[in-house]
Amino acid sequence: MIFTVINRNLEVGDIRMNGVSSSSVFHIGDAESIYLSSIFDTPPESLIIGPFAPLPSDNNV
Repeated sequence: MIFTVINRNLEVGDIRMNGVSSSSVFHIGDAESIYLSSIFDTPPESLIIGPFAPLPSDNNV
């Protein structure tokens, strides 16, 4: 793949945003590299690890 980039002037006047999702990137301008990361802000005591609903056993079918 051949990819050519020509940098020119970029002028941004106004920016209006109605909302931002929980995983979004808003970028204007040049960037040699962008590193994305996330954090989990839920307290550990509120985590439920396992199935969301109990699975039926073979005896109930």
